[in-house]
Formats: sequence, structure tokens, C-alpha cells
Amino acid sequence: MRILVVEDEKRIARFLKQGLEEESYAVDVVTDGPSVFDWVAGATYDLIMLDVMLPGLTGFEVCRILRQRGVTTPVLMLTARDEVDDRVTGLDAGADDYLSKPFAFKELLARIRALTRRTSASATPDTVLKLANLELDTITHRAKRGGRKIELTAKEYALLEYFLRHPRRPLSRTLIREAIWGYDYYGASNVVDVYVRHLRQKLEVSGDPSLIHTVRGVGYKIDDPE
Repeated sequence: MRILVVEDEKRIARFLKQGLEEESYAVDVVTDGPSVFDWVAGATYDLIMLDVMLPGLTGFEVCRILRQRGVTTPVLMLTARDEVDDRVTGLDAGADDYLSKPFAFKELLARIRALTRRTSASATPDTVLKLANLELDTITHRAKRGGRKIELTAKEYALLEYFLRHPRRPLSRTLIREAIWGYDYYGASNVVDVYVRHLRQKLEVSGDPSLIHTVRGVGYKIDDPE
């Protein structure tokens, strides 16, 4: 899942980005209101976390414009303002939920899960993704193949979920890197190949045939065994 965090306080933005990435989310950060529209136009997000007090445009204004432009991505508003009128204003502007600062991180995660379950129900009714004898529970983050449990790191889980949500579709390395590590990743250029290799080793440890196939000149895809 990919989340756009709109927060101008750098300390809070860093905290949210690190915490969410540790939970297997891909996170992009924007620090002002007007920039949101460029990011939303250039990428598909599963959730927008939107602070109210922003430079340029308030979170209320940003949310209202997004809805006017037909953007249906769930919006979770974050703010230190806890007045009832402010919550009503945010919801009337098109926000789906409202969380006041300070908040417990586990509550934030629960709100995210609730919002994404609610909005993805029609598109992805099953919380367990399956291909051949591989299963991935997107709620518990547990994977198993042929009944064998597979221990995954946060990034390995995110990569496997991304493959399973796009079965049999060739995915370029750039597309995978941006979806899992975000636009602002400046680490090793072969990070996708490294994690695909790790994932293959865990999926094939019992001699099971490969499900992740190399697509020459493109990248990778997950498909039934050849």
C-alpha cells in the first residue's frame, strides 16, 4: 500500500514516514498544500494523510479541491485542533476520518486499516491473496506455501503483496521500486533484484517451483509455475 503524508512539521513527517515504512507501507511526504495535486496526479495512492495547518493551502482546502477534481482516495486528516467545528469542517470537505494530535501510533494504524478495508471492499473482497499453493493474509501479514509458514521481513512482505495484487502482469524494476520504496529512494540501484532473490529463496526453500519469473528486458512477474 502507498500512502501520501502531507505534513509540514519535519519531525512529525519523519516519525510518520519511518513508522509506516516499518509496517510495510510505501510512503511519500509532501510539506505544503499546493504540491499535493502534483503528487496525486503523478501516482496512485491508497490513502492520503492530511494535516490541517499547511503552507499555501489548508488541509480543508486541499481536501475540498481533491474531491472537486474527482479524487476518491481516502483522506485521513491529522490536526492538533480538537474542536467539534473543525472535525465537522474536515468531514464536510470530504475527509473520511479525523485524528487529533497527539495520537497513539497503534490507533493511527487501526484507522488506516479500517479506512483501506472500507474503500477496497468492492475492488478486493478477499483479504487473503492466493496464487497456486501460495497464500498471503493481508490482515495478519502471514504467508504460507503448501501449508508451510514463510517468515518475511517488512519489505519482503510489501514486495510479495505488490506482486500478488498484480498477478501475471510484467512489472518493471522502476515501477516496483517506486511502489515499495517510494520516489525519494536513493539507495542501491539493484535493490529490487536483491529483494526478489531473497523472496524467491524463501518461497522455494522446500523445492517448490518458482512463482516469480524474470521478464527479460522488463522486470518481473508472479505467475503459475512454468
